Amino acid sequence: MIVLSVGMPRAGSGWHYNLIHDLMKTTGCADAQVIRKKYGLQKILTEVNCNIGVLSPRRLGMVTVPALMGNTFVIKAHAGPTSVSRLLTNFGLLRITYIYRDPRDAMLSAFDYGQRALARGRPNAFSHLSDFEKSLSFIMEYVHIWQKWMNEKNVLVARYEDLLTNYDVESTKLVDYLKLDGTRPEVRAVIEQYRPGANDSQQGLHFYKGKIGRFRDSYSDEQKKVLTEKLGNYLNQMGYEA
Repeated sequence: MIVLSVGMPRAGSGWHYNLIHDLMKTTGCADAQVIRKKYGLQKILTEVNCNIGVLSPRRLGMVTVPALMGNTFVIKAHAGPTSVSRLLTNFGLLRITYIYRDPRDAMLSAFDYGQRALARGRPNAFSHLSDFEKSLSFIMEYVHIWQKWMNEKNVLVARYEDLLTNYDVESTKLVDYLKLDGTRPEVRAVIEQYRPGANDSQQGLHFYKGKIGRFRDSYSDEQKKVLTEKLGNYLNQMGYEA
């Protein structure tokens, strides 16, 4: 079985992936990086978190091979659902989680992250977001992907803000969805490891500031008006104040 951790960019998706990955490791399942190397999937599963990219028939078909060989492992994506991902879910070969965040904070985080990398001379996937308009266009694509995931069945959906402020409830939902025993010491240890603010040298959370509502102090009144016009209906559906 494949556990697919999908997320809106800069929405705690790395944090969610690492939490899921380490929870599944308590069952003795395979490490995705080992699977990637063993089955020659380096061009399919990229980056540290084994990101599959688009959920195309070819890519999903290739990662399904080790799953059919009896391996369970966790991979990551930012893409929208497809007929193939839906089919694999229906057959029990794919179990999917999805996390999102207030898109106004997500687009600000993406912009900041890209510009920090650019200033260090090491541009990343967000460094092309050089202004407000490009950042908004970027996040709108992922808002549309969010909408598609909301229409999917058998997907565990989480919000970054809820995971940050109500961690016990959200982590319990995740443990139950993954069909793990939440009373096992190994499972409890992983949950505590990824608890926000658990220790000063915490690894695997993958966020720089992570503040809720930071966009309110960072964007001008005119920019916030544009955000309300573009995102208002989506924000209400997501559970945020427009």
